[in-house]
Amino acid sequence: MQIDGVEIREGFAEAFPMRATRILVTAATADWAETAGRTATGFATSVIACGVEAGIERGLAPAETPDGRPGVALLFFATSRTVLREQLVARVGQCVLTCPTTACYAGIDGEERLPLGKALRFFGDGWQVAKRIGERRIWRIPVMEGEFLCEHETGMVRGVGGGNFLLLAETAEAARAAAERAVAAMRGLPGIILPFPGGIVRSGSKVGSRYRSLGASTNDAYCPTLRGVADTALPPEVGSVLEVVIDGLDEAAVAEAMARGIRAACTVGRRGGLVAVDAGNYGGRLGPYHFHLREILA
Repeated sequence: MQIDGVEIREGFAEAFPMRATRILVTAATADWAETAGRTATGFATSVIACGVEAGIERGLAPAETPDGRPGVALLFFATSRTVLREQLVARVGQCVLTCPTTACYAGIDGEERLPLGKALRFFGDGWQVAKRIGERRIWRIPVMEGEFLCEHETGMVRGVGGGNFLLLAETAEAARAAAERAVAAMRGLPGIILPFPGGIVRSGSKVGSRYRSLGASTNDAYCPTLRGVADTALPPEVGSVLEVVIDGLDEAAVAEAMARGIRAACTVGRRGGLVAVDAGNYGGRLGPYHFHLREILA
């Protein structure tokens, strides 16, 4: 299978179950909402070391938010409810509560619940007040600027982490051009985030390491500089590989994002230096979700 001369390899991306939630952050301006969102989702690229994977799902117009102000929708993914709860409370408390003009609301329903204002209200030191606005229970927490409004709880659902594809290119410039086009096509799709910097991963990993203290290490089969000294998955003309990782609220969202991203990456074409598209998997041992490249593109 080829797209504009780019080989689509007969591989699959292996993803795994996650716990996920969405919150809505609003502010007086879109810039302040984005500032709060970017801060709250910082250092959240991989559960390997960050605890949580998070990102801005999309911007929100005033007509889409509970208080009629501009905002952002944020998605958070973790491997357990406990970790997700701890990370969510810490990040909202340190990065949203502290940001000028912001408010925070639940962004998803779910039978399982995670605390927001329920945990952060104690910062009000006894002066906090709970109010009901429609179906929402909102805490009004006094701060020096005025008040921080924060919904009592948000929902938690089961999500999918680790959808991915690999872009095998002749040069680093060609790999980056393809990856940037992929990211641009995927940004803002509902139900997904691209948690790595700019949506792109230069240091894809494999499970395990020769060092016992590490649970993951460099994916040597896709490192061009190791060709000849380690088993390689790369043809001789490939000089650089970049990965795009997708987390989603369900399998359909991840598959749709992967398909759009791969098609956009392939617009670089073989003439532009993109050789092939592959995906990272561990023989089916890591997770139950298998996204076969040729199937999702069919």
